Amino acid sequence: MGRLANFIIIFSILGSMIMCNATSSNGGDKTLVLLDSVNTKETHSSFFRILRGLGLSLEFKTADDPTLALSKYGAFLYENLIIFSPSVEEFGGNINVAAITEFIDSGRNVLVAGSSDIGEPLRDLAAECGLEMDEEKTSVIDHINYEKRDEGYHNLVVVKPKANLIDAPVIVGNNVDSPLLYRGLGLTVDNDNPLVMKILSGSLSSFSYFPDERVKENPLAIGQNTVLIAAMQARNNARVVFCGSLDFFSDEFLHSSVQVAYPKERTYESSSNERLAVSLANWAFKKNGVLRYQNVRHHKIGETEDARFYTVGDEVEFSVDIEELVNGKWVPLTRQDVQLEFVRIDPFVRVTMKRSSNPITFTARFKVPDVYGVYQFKIDYLRLGYTHLYSSTQISVRPLEHTQYERFILSAYPYYASAFSMMFGVFIFSFVFLHYRPNDKDKKD
Repeated sequence: MGRLANFIIIFSILGSMIMCNATSSNGGDKTLVLLDSVNTKETHSSFFRILRGLGLSLEFKTADDPTLALSKYGAFLYENLIIFSPSVEEFGGNINVAAITEFIDSGRNVLVAGSSDIGEPLRDLAAECGLEMDEEKTSVIDHINYEKRDEGYHNLVVVKPKANLIDAPVIVGNNVDSPLLYRGLGLTVDNDNPLVMKILSGSLSSFSYFPDERVKENPLAIGQNTVLIAAMQARNNARVVFCGSLDFFSDEFLHSSVQVAYPKERTYESSSNERLAVSLANWAFKKNGVLRYQNVRHHKIGETEDARFYTVGDEVEFSVDIEELVNGKWVPLTRQDVQLEFVRIDPFVRVTMKRSSNPITFTARFKVPDVYGVYQFKIDYLRLGYTHLYSSTQISVRPLEHTQYERFILSAYPYYASAFSMMFGVFIFSFVFLHYRPNDKDKKD
């Protein structure tokens, strides 16, 4: 009995530990920040203050800490991961590229910042996400759009957002109007990969190469193919943002003025780095651009209860409540391009849903097709910067009952007339045949 009691106590303690870790992993805002050195915490304090303002709980560790772990007892300890350690050659503890990939596959989010001192682990991680980072010691160079305080290599680049920033307010916001400062390496993306998007690109005169060498071979990226910030939203809605510049998020760049050197000297009071950094953080950590639906309902027009099945030709109304997350708060979706499909293998009906008197409710009305079978009410909404919204509700459509068909069909009137004329003809013929009596004289002859 004593051994049994000990086993029960041990298993109870283990179960409690697992539940505690699972509970902590579901906190939703716990974020691990990996740094090259503790000095980064000071040089990037403004950005970390922004993250805390978004409701994130930050836990700082150096990238080579031997106690590092993203999961424990099969449960993830964090919801978000920030890697501000571009020069790391090997992560400490249980973290490696495979572990980070598994972290992303679980639907969680990652923000990565690189620099010219890039290590192989971050380049491998970028390759896993459909990106390619340039070699170590390379940098984005622009001999036209550079900052006046540049040291002569023209790698302190000034980026004009109007021409080089993605047109997606849900990702980058609406207030990025002044130039951006950038110093770091370049990236390239696979244009055939639908999950990867260019957030910020270089100008037509930019390229990625070694700043202290003459160009002897084709650079990895030239012109607007030089990507400065890229993002990937996986099919499970996990979000990953890569920036080739750790300095982009530094206090110096967030609060610095911008002095454009060419073609005409011009000074801007502040860069847009801080505004873009806030928008990127909001999007990357799912404070913006997240969609959800609830309260799916459908019924015949004129009724209120959900139908168990429909008959061909019924008039149907479908309704659903859709919300989006804006700055951490759920609000009605403002877009007007949500479509509903009525599908049986292929869509038989596709209609744009309209907003009802309730701002979160979208409705659609249509007539059930005259082909019976098993159908689905399907919403498959995928837009740039938003999470994938998918809803499918199965319903049966049956043919008309024998009591529901029309008694007389207008197009069949000629057939009705021919049938009755035949009946009338038979009646006359029968009457004549039965009552006709030949004369007796004819019989004698």
